[in-house]
Amino acid sequence: MIKKLLLLFFILIISETSAQEIAVLQYGGGGDWYANPTALPNLIQFCNESINTKINPKPQVVKPNNVDLFDYPFVHMTGHGNVFFTQEEAKNLRDYMLSGGFLHIDDNYGMDQYLRKELIKIFPNKELVELPNSHPIFKEPFSFPQGLPKIHEHDNSRPQAFGIFHQGRLVLLYTFESDLGDGWENPEIHNDPQSVRLKALRMGANIINYAFEN
Repeated sequence: MIKKLLLLFFILIISETSAQEIAVLQYGGGGDWYANPTALPNLIQFCNESINTKINPKPQVVKPNNVDLFDYPFVHMTGHGNVFFTQEEAKNLRDYMLSGGFLHIDDNYGMDQYLRKELIKIFPNKELVELPNSHPIFKEPFSFPQGLPKIHEHDNSRPQAFGIFHQGRLVLLYTFESDLGDGWENPEIHNDPQSVRLKALRMGANIINYAFEN
């Protein structure tokens, strides 16, 4: 009986310590990197319940120049305003992605004009390319045959998913004119229909799944 209890305790300890961590990027420039505070916790809960991940329910916060960046297989970035990376931060972000990390940038409306010039600092020799609807990130675990879903209208433009690739692997995903993060937030914040929130959460689960598997 004692041996069984010790084994159960050991399994619980292993399960607890094997939980994965994901983080929000605290960037400079004055933009609200902290926007959508309920979004990532809700996405984590959805992934843990729906696709059998074991992600720590509380996302961490990491700065672009911090060595801790390399501890996270998935880092999320969002906001409405200005974005600025120093050369040191840009290099650290580049090294993070080239060594296996994944950065998801979700424009919460108004970030685009600032973000694109900063991405040149990170990858001066690479360009954003629009992902085709056939990309694996739209296929599993949930199917999105039309590609990135539209969550909030903003300028009534079509949603676009842009990426930067390294050796065939998608290392950076930039979701534009979709606003997935708003769809991940608590339902009372934006009063989105459940069907819209579910689309956003499922697409988020696909992104998490891709980041963990590739």
